[in-house]
Amino acid sequence: MSILFQQAYPERYFEMGIAEQNMASTAAGLALTGKIAFISSFAVFASGRAYDQLRQTISIAKLNVKICGSSSGLSDFGDGSTHQAVEDVAIMRAIPNMTVLVPVDAIETRKMVKAMASRLGPVYLRVNRNDLPVYTSEDGDYQIGKLYTVREGRDVVVFANGVMVSKAMEAAKSLEEQGISAKVVNVSTVKPLDRQAVIDSSRGFRGVVAAEEHSVIGGLGGAIAEALRGVTDQKLEFVGIQDSFGTSAYNYEELLAHYGLTSEAIVDAVKHVLK
Repeated sequence: MSILFQQAYPERYFEMGIAEQNMASTAAGLALTGKIAFISSFAVFASGRAYDQLRQTISIAKLNVKICGSSSGLSDFGDGSTHQAVEDVAIMRAIPNMTVLVPVDAIETRKMVKAMASRLGPVYLRVNRNDLPVYTSEDGDYQIGKLYTVREGRDVVVFANGVMVSKAMEAAKSLEEQGISAKVVNVSTVKPLDRQAVIDSSRGFRGVVAAEEHSVIGGLGGAIAEALRGVTDQKLEFVGIQDSFGTSAYNYEELLAHYGLTSEAIVDAVKHVLK
């Protein structure tokens, strides 16, 4: 999608080739001159190949660089494990001073970009490669750090982001038919996570489920568990990739099903925490 920016603003666009380290370093230099620098590459390379520059140069100095990781998770279904970022949220979330955003749809992505531009310091945006159902209203601006309730419920709360919000909504509909009421919360800001908002959103529910298109290690589930530590005895279940790399497939849905990132998996997780 960066080609659209190139067409509109050719004098402000720089093609760096297959060189994410150089791209990040160049962005750091631009930020030091007062520019707001946006860089874009595959999420797996934006977070992994350029890690040293992101940590040492950009984040320690709190430089105004915005990192856009495209084709995140398993969404690049055809290129296999080398191009599928299943650990990028954990990497970026662990870097001090880094903000981590995972949009649910195209509208939220557009709003996030505007919010990123007005936020001082490094920000990581994790973008899916495929079209996703829309749950974001056109009204209002995006607020970094805010939790967005997509569906109200009474029995269990499902915290999700990205494509897993739509899976959670499908699961909630199925659960409703079985007499179980599920609340769905879009946690599109993974860091900084509003701990009190997570606690408040979980209060009064019989169980909590975290669903993400990412490894169950170090991502949204871990963030939710950290937020709830010491303040609740609710059972918590994760739906995510079980400490594994990705692989190639004929289509995106086939790959999501292979790794258990489905509405059925969320239904099972909900029933497990409610036992």
